[in-house]
Amino acid sequence: METLLTKIQKFTVVALAGMLAVVVALSTLHLGVLIAQEIWTPPRFLIRVPGLLEIFGYFLLVLIGVELLETLKAYLPKDVIHERVVLEVALIAAAQKVIIEEPNTVPGLTLFGIAALILALGIAFISSGSRQNTRITRVIADAPNEQSN
Repeated sequence: METLLTKIQKFTVVALAGMLAVVVALSTLHLGVLIAQEIWTPPRFLIRVPGLLEIFGYFLLVLIGVELLETLKAYLPKDVIHERVVLEVALIAAAQKVIIEEPNTVPGLTLFGIAALILALGIAFISSGSRQNTRITRVIADAPNEQSN
């Protein structure tokens, strides 16, 4: 029974990765069209601030898709979701939210909440990196000294 569930799980992850790859590819093409339209709209080669905000927001949205695809790729061989990749996706999503939000229309308490969330994600990201570096250092220190042979 467990092998059947594992096979279904693997199939689902592969199907999700395939669909996400199609969405990311189409979104990248759409981003290119969006940039071209903004460049060719008079005055040419001058992108106004609302257009820039739309482009940056869409760019970060595509980047979130790429990072999610990376998460699925990392999950397939080891059945493990890497916490740093998840934190990267969350940080990118928070950055995208900050870029597309109009500060004048959002209550101050919401802005403080977003700031606290970004701070917490940043601390978690740095903490996960230091734990990873500690593990790497421990593995290197535990390795046999090859120069003594």
